[in-house]
Amino acid sequence: MPIEIERKYLVQDANVVAGLGGDRIVQGYAVKERGHMSVRVRIFEDREAAFLTLKSPLQGLRRDEYEYPIPIDDARVMLTNHCNHRIVRKTRYQVFAHGQCFEIDVFDGVHRGLVIAELELRDEHQRVVRPHWLGEEVSDDRRYGNFSLALQERAHLLAVQGCSDGPGTRAGEFAA
Repeated sequence: MPIEIERKYLVQDANVVAGLGGDRIVQGYAVKERGHMSVRVRIFEDREAAFLTLKSPLQGLRRDEYEYPIPIDDARVMLTNHCNHRIVRKTRYQVFAHGQCFEIDVFDGVHRGLVIAELELRDEHQRVVRPHWLGEEVSDDRRYGNFSLALQERAHLLAVQGCSDGPGTRAGEFAA
């Protein structure tokens, strides 16, 4: 059974991704009910790839996660017809620091300026070596979960001062 164990942090200095190539992502939530699995649709716009992901509720830092590739046209229809505007747009970068791979999400749209780093762990007790650009840990703060962000019509979470917007995703339809 695939297990996801991750920690989530605010990023103090968005310049950590300056000059890096990233993946533009549009993701939406078709189903999410407290205490039950969520159903996420994600499109990697530049790669023309799409995935359907099912995630169990968090238990501490861990949860079950099942991810399947799907046709991109199906993903576009799901985002448009079934995600009810529960959409997040972001660009994801990979940054390696201290032998760890951080996935850094630079959000667009109403969340422009919000920058979050995620670190996948082998187990909940794995030691994390924090690079200087890593800020407050928000793993337990549900406001920073992508589903919570997708529900917000306006950004209620302020970006860390000094963060640049970074490269954003394009606005508009989900069609190529």
